[in-house]
Amino acid sequence: MDSPDSIDRRAVAYCSISHQVSHGNVHKKECQRLAQQMKHAHLVSDFPFTFSKEATVQVCDKQETRCSFLIKQGIHRIGMWMFECSCGASTAILCCSRFTKGWNLSSTLCPCREPSTPLPKLLSGWKEYYEWRCIPLHSPVALLLHWPLTLYWAIKLAVQENLIPEISNELRIHYLGPEKELHQLAVFNELHAVFPDVRIHIDLVGPAIPDERNGERIELRDYAHCTETNCKCKCLTENCGPTSLPSGSSATIFKLHAGYYHDCYKDLMEGSPPSLIIAPNAGVAAYRSWLQTIELIKEIKVPAFFSDYCEEACNLATSCISSVTGASPAIPIQLNPFRQPFAVEDSALFLPCYSNCFIFGI
Repeated sequence: MDSPDSIDRRAVAYCSISHQVSHGNVHKKECQRLAQQMKHAHLVSDFPFTFSKEATVQVCDKQETRCSFLIKQGIHRIGMWMFECSCGASTAILCCSRFTKGWNLSSTLCPCREPSTPLPKLLSGWKEYYEWRCIPLHSPVALLLHWPLTLYWAIKLAVQENLIPEISNELRIHYLGPEKELHQLAVFNELHAVFPDVRIHIDLVGPAIPDERNGERIELRDYAHCTETNCKCKCLTENCGPTSLPSGSSATIFKLHAGYYHDCYKDLMEGSPPSLIIAPNAGVAAYRSWLQTIELIKEIKVPAFFSDYCEEACNLATSCISSVTGASPAIPIQLNPFRQPFAVEDSALFLPCYSNCFIFGI
């Protein structure tokens, strides 16, 4: 699919010219929209990291692969990083432990302890976050931290738009459709850093959760660890200073629910209602199972945020959601400042695609 003004700004690949021509009447509107997205593609791939070009442009151009990048970083097929490439994911299904607690990085490269300075009023993006957490811009931790910081950004948007009140001492989240996050849960205790003194309950709901783990409860009591044996992040007592969370408390509590949200909702509501619903990389337009869930969200009137790999996926999602709710998104589609800085390989689109790339709320 070519843009109207430049054959070089292609967004979609066709198998032949004849197929492209025969599909012309169908794709005309989409073509114009995709052409506009292609004009802003460079902004989507704009990150502050020293490794940005390797992890984005060079992966898209097949000069690098996700595997080769992870190998250079020394984190290929290790711990929580296993699901960041296809070969690692296939191995992880067989041998990954149920809960991995470490970064597999030195303490200078990861947030394994409490912040050394108070939280800014609002973290606006990766550069500000790295500076606050005293992490150098060559550290790859953003490749995993996009999960909790996308949730942080959704909560901040909801507060700014008065969809939910200011966070006080407790936060309840319904988190829909987790997959690789199930093996990367330790990174979510960074929520304690950005929401200090807040007790966070997250119900993870989705068909990717194994039936045998249905109802499982997981408590995070400390930050994900570094590799240094003498680092204070290994200490779990109150005498260790500001490294671990207060003894006997949990900053983040997870509960796992196998199945679709609309099927699990009655059991979920036996506790307190959620402050917010979030569905990362939702693919709303790709799965019919979302329709019942969207109808439920409309009925219970809880603010819900959806992210996806590219702007077009969000456009299709909002169209599907509006057909159910009869309303436009309360929070319009926008670039997520905490999207993963690691390009998706072999995408069907020539548009840059990143995990949690764009976000909107209803």
